[in-house]
Amino acid sequence: MGAQKGKKAARVVSEGPRATPTGEPVIERAVQERIGTHLRAMYDDLMQQPVPDRFAELLGKLERRGEDQAQ
Repeated sequence: MGAQKGKKAARVVSEGPRATPTGEPVIERAVQERIGTHLRAMYDDLMQQPVPDRFAELLGKLERRGEDQAQ
């Protein structure tokens, strides 16, 4: 039960009440769009940064290992 806590996705509505008839939370469309805009802005900066050398090495090893197993 503890593993499920906080895992339920909120429903999105364009207008109307703040909860569904079953009492589930909802996120209004404007709020969802604002969150999306801010998340894209935050992660856009991250995506512009170069991949660290160590991480690139690990990705290369993983890719080569996958190619070896495919043969």
